[in-house]
Amino acid sequence: MLLETLRPSVSDFSSQTGWELKPEGACRGDVCVPLPKGAVSSGRVDVNVLAEQLGMPLVQEEAASVWALGPAAGVTGHALSTAVAPELKLPDLRTGQVFNLSSLRGQKVLLVAWASW
Repeated sequence: MLLETLRPSVSDFSSQTGWELKPEGACRGDVCVPLPKGAVSSGRVDVNVLAEQLGMPLVQEEAASVWALGPAAGVTGHALSTAVAPELKLPDLRTGQVFNLSSLRGQKVLLVAWASW
């Protein structure tokens, strides 16, 4: 989940992470993790608190003023809950037409990412 604020709305947090915030804590499937007071208030989530409680990595890109919140591997023991990739739409470098990753569904795909830093 990419964040422009460390206090997103409860609905944004839930829809983008799959964690439903209930009075008993953050729940996903059969797993519920109790949250400390103040983790959720006025319809907003304190991402620093949830990241710590759920074992989600949180990193900041200072130059762009954005944060990236990773999966809850600390709670479930798995970095990913599924091997299904999210929909990716990228322009083809040769034609400029949009390529949908889902067009390769059913095939094994290797994604390679590179960064200059």
